[in-house]
Amino acid sequence: MGRPDETAFTHPEMDHPDGDHPHEECGVFGVWGAADASALTALGLHALQHRGQEASGIVSFDGEKFHNHRGLGLVGDNFSDARVIAALPGRAAIGHNRYATTGDTVLRNVQPLYADFEFGGLAVGHNGNLTNAMALRRALVRRGCLFQSTTDSEVFVHLIAISLYSTVVDRLIDALKQVQGAYSLVSLTGEALIGVRDPFGVRPLILGRLPTPAKDGGWVLASETCALDIVGAEFVRDIEPGEIVVIDDSGVRSIKPWAKQPSRFCIFEYIYFARPDSIVEGTPVYEVRKRIGAELARESHPDADVIVPVPDSGVPAAIGYAAEAGLPFELGIIRNHYVGRTFIEPTDSIRNLGVKLKHSANRALIEGKRVVLVDDSIVRGTTSRKIVEMVRAAGAAEVHMRISSPPTTHSCFYGIDTPEREKLLAARNDVDAMARIIGVDSLAFISIDGLYRAVGADNRDPKRPQFCDACFTGDYPIPLTDFAAATNDRQLSLLAEG
Repeated sequence: MGRPDETAFTHPEMDHPDGDHPHEECGVFGVWGAADASALTALGLHALQHRGQEASGIVSFDGEKFHNHRGLGLVGDNFSDARVIAALPGRAAIGHNRYATTGDTVLRNVQPLYADFEFGGLAVGHNGNLTNAMALRRALVRRGCLFQSTTDSEVFVHLIAISLYSTVVDRLIDALKQVQGAYSLVSLTGEALIGVRDPFGVRPLILGRLPTPAKDGGWVLASETCALDIVGAEFVRDIEPGEIVVIDDSGVRSIKPWAKQPSRFCIFEYIYFARPDSIVEGTPVYEVRKRIGAELARESHPDADVIVPVPDSGVPAAIGYAAEAGLPFELGIIRNHYVGRTFIEPTDSIRNLGVKLKHSANRALIEGKRVVLVDDSIVRGTTSRKIVEMVRAAGAAEVHMRISSPPTTHSCFYGIDTPEREKLLAARNDVDAMARIIGVDSLAFISIDGLYRAVGADNRDPKRPQFCDACFTGDYPIPLTDFAAATNDRQLSLLAEG
């Protein structure tokens, strides 16, 4: 789909006062046919904690019954007690880490979602965002469906429930053919573990195998390979875009019910979201981020003395930048890893000190130096401005900033929490204006072609881009049905008022 109207589609939960980066999406994990499946799932969720910190949950199946535990907070807050894991018996389980992009952060929205159907129980964990969820929800409510949550993921449950097909897989396919958006799913029934990627493959999902003496067991589904590493599983392959894998005691079966589409994997996974030690779509993330930094140095490098990352996400790109520029890489900013998200009541006066709670300048390394700060993105510009002020206060002679992504000019509607467009700094300012706002001597972003080269692709073909890069280009590959409806309603309201 082309560029939508510039009117923003507002979600209240997108308006994070301290957000200067896109926030994580969600992480999913599933195990079939392995002893201690829930314990393995908890470990997998630990490895995927970076993908969502608001809530986590696990559903297991013991051969007769489903068991469920969900809670707000981190994985360690919910699954560090052995008694909790013991209450989730069975050789099959799925888990979910949540960062809300739709729906409030309340217990009823925590996944996996579970429901009893005429064919038995079914649990679903979803990474992504549906772009026609509101339209489907209204239609389902008119049919008498009673929603128990405000998350878009519950749409899957109701579409499966009303499907007239007989088998679970056919019902799931029927449901999936009615939704639009980005999704990777793990689903658990009494007969199988099921994994799905949307036809464009926007969100990641991989298949792994546990070393197990069981003849047909030990299969794993996960958002990233780092989750396989923590449980000692071997990477088998990526789930393909538009593929459904059904894992049961007979092995793995692949179904491809959609016409093949050009892959549009989210390019921001390489820049920021995936863990650096993961391998994404066959490419090591850490190496990609170093290549992005090197490409950025080739494209725009000021006279400088030292390269300093904005920790932690700017570190790999800064390493690549420093190597290409032939300048020292130094930890000129130190991050405090022990500051919780609710460390102190976020009043306006305290919020202004938030950067100092998380970061401090290493004066000995930057005083009197011409510093290049390397970071992964600028969203609102608030944190960047405070970081620059801190580095200047520590005595830097000059402060330049280099960003390892192109300017974020558009909101994401596919499962990444970004502000509405009018609050994106790059949507309303050119690069020179942004430099003045955040207070740097110079500012540059990697070009979109440079980013594509760094991830191992050719220059971006505007007629057939290889990735989803809508947050940089406004080229949305999947229709934004709810956004268009909200925009139309808003325009009609303004006309009525005016």
